[in-house]
Amino acid sequence: MLPTLFGRLQTRIAVITVIGGLVTLAVAPLASAGYPAAYSVLAAVVVIGLGWELVYHLLQQFRWEKDWPTPFALLNGLNEGLLLWFLVRAGLIPNTEGVRPGQFVTLFATVWVATWLWNNGPMRVPFVHWRFRGGRLI
Repeated sequence: MLPTLFGRLQTRIAVITVIGGLVTLAVAPLASAGYPAAYSVLAAVVVIGLGWELVYHLLQQFRWEKDWPTPFALLNGLNEGLLLWFLVRAGLIPNTEGVRPGQFVTLFATVWVATWLWNNGPMRVPFVHWRFRGGRLI
């Protein structure tokens, strides 16, 4: 396993849990979604996202610089969101019965954009060496 993969996994877990958790706390009432459903979707984003990171890492090995351009990381939310929506509709994510498409899009999109913005901006201030350690936080 390359060091950048382990760092990407660490970063995904930490940022979606902390930043995504805070955003979900604020957005769930605005989206008229209950907290159990909202946090179930957030937990699924973390778990399923770990699998996506393996796929992204494999695809990056075919690129010369072994990394995504920044807009690709933002657009990855589309395929992750679609997969998660299909899992929610199929009833495979617990506590998500009755989640409407608008609620899902609001919750998922706000969390995705907030975590993407955090990774590409403010995170670089408190974690100065984060990028130089392959994305590892610890």
